[in-house]
Amino acid sequence: MAVSEDAQVHSSAVIEVGAIVGEGCVVGPFCVIGANVVLKERVELKSHVVVSGHTEIGSDTVVFSFSVIGEVPQDLKFKGEATRLVIGERNRIREHVTMNLGTDGGGGLTRVGNDGLFMAGCHIAHDAQIGNHVIVVNSAAVAGHCVIEDDVIIGGLCGIHQFVRVGRGAIIGAVSMVTNDVIPYGLVQGPRGALDGLNLVGLKRRGVARSDITALRAAFQMLAQGEGAFQERAKRLSEDTESVYVHEIVEFVLGNTDRSFLTPG
Repeated sequence: MAVSEDAQVHSSAVIEVGAIVGEGCVVGPFCVIGANVVLKERVELKSHVVVSGHTEIGSDTVVFSFSVIGEVPQDLKFKGEATRLVIGERNRIREHVTMNLGTDGGGGLTRVGNDGLFMAGCHIAHDAQIGNHVIVVNSAAVAGHCVIEDDVIIGGLCGIHQFVRVGRGAIIGAVSMVTNDVIPYGLVQGPRGALDGLNLVGLKRRGVARSDITALRAAFQMLAQGEGAFQERAKRLSEDTESVYVHEIVEFVLGNTDRSFLTPG
């Protein structure tokens, strides 16, 4: 193993041969770090954290007690192949969080971006691709192969179905089951999640111009009430606006997907 000289490692922690523990890391009591783990600079593991598999945790990330990071996927097709989990910088991973390795069938990589907050008991499954500044609230679960873009908030006790894409800036209300793709900046709520508007609060917090918010409102109305199929309405949107935010929705809707879309009710 390679443990930096200035790392603080509790005497009860177990670090297997081959692990790399970077400068300024703190490894608390009763943590277990596997042989193929890389902790970048100033990573902190509170007590009783398990990090295993081919897992890399980015600098300044803090992992709280009883989290299990980099264990094998909860997928019966997994046969022990060497797959990976890569977690970015400055994440806060709270108590009892689980994040799994990828699978060969899903590309072999689970990826988590930077500056995320993963609250107690949430789950990030195999081959998920999680963007930057994502918040996953207590006991929510992101299933295998999902794509969660930047600035998304997933409410407590939510379930995101396999292969679902959630576009940038969307918000999912608590106790929602999301089985279809969610457009960027969408607002989803209800036990069987329905697209119920735009994440206006999030847009205003990010300082999005009033003209763009107005364009997004008009785009949402066209998607909700316009003529033709959902994708056809999206194509017409691209011809009727110069807003980069609306064009982002259009590109998302017209992109490749394994699920259909949640459409406005």
